[in-house]
Amino acid sequence: MTTTYLTGNYNAFDITGPIMVGPSSSHTAGAAKLGKMARVLAHNNVQSVIFQLYGSFAQTYKGHGTDKALLAGILGFEPWDERLRESFRLAETMGVDYTFQPITEPTEKGWENIHPNTVRFLITTCNGEQFDIVGCSIGGGKVRIVGLNGISVHFTGESPILVTRHLDNPGIIAGIASLLYQERINIGNMRVSRERHSETANMYLEIDSDVPENIVEKIQQIPGMLSVILLQREEK
Repeated sequence: MTTTYLTGNYNAFDITGPIMVGPSSSHTAGAAKLGKMARVLAHNNVQSVIFQLYGSFAQTYKGHGTDKALLAGILGFEPWDERLRESFRLAETMGVDYTFQPITEPTEKGWENIHPNTVRFLITTCNGEQFDIVGCSIGGGKVRIVGLNGISVHFTGESPILVTRHLDNPGIIAGIASLLYQERINIGNMRVSRERHSETANMYLEIDSDVPENIVEKIQQIPGMLSVILLQREEK
């Protein structure tokens, strides 16, 4: 038996649940995984984070330990790490500020309509960079990142992604595509977003195959490139 909801086809074995610190694969394991992804997208450098919670996350986040799990992921812990239970205390020790904001009213961006288990991470790094990341926990520990700094994205961990921030200059996107072509790396999906009142742009690339780490170094050398993040596919 398979079912389709938001992210594609899954069978019964996909939703039996991952290895985790409980109680819920959706509200705990998935939440921790989302937090870990958000941390990586923020260069593993989180000084403060606001968790905006939607749907059932907003209604039950304390009872299911979603708050502890999200924070544990932001601290870099895996869903099965027993330190998840101590994430509040460990965040204080590690100097990470956090706030939980249950969102129960309709919003302009409409994140509450994406999925019942949706969270928006508003992250500030130690360098003052800001990241706006939206993700959903869809069951059985499966997750999806759906928003990144204003770009609509699709990252589940099944395919690698590259995320770049660069000056909005001619030739930069062509330079990235050329580097990937030289390595025979195919782009499955690409989205570009320009920042308002700024000379910078963000780009999201979903890749069909594994990406060598040296590609990141080459992309960083393109004139006008500000940052490059590579998220490899999740290991099975």
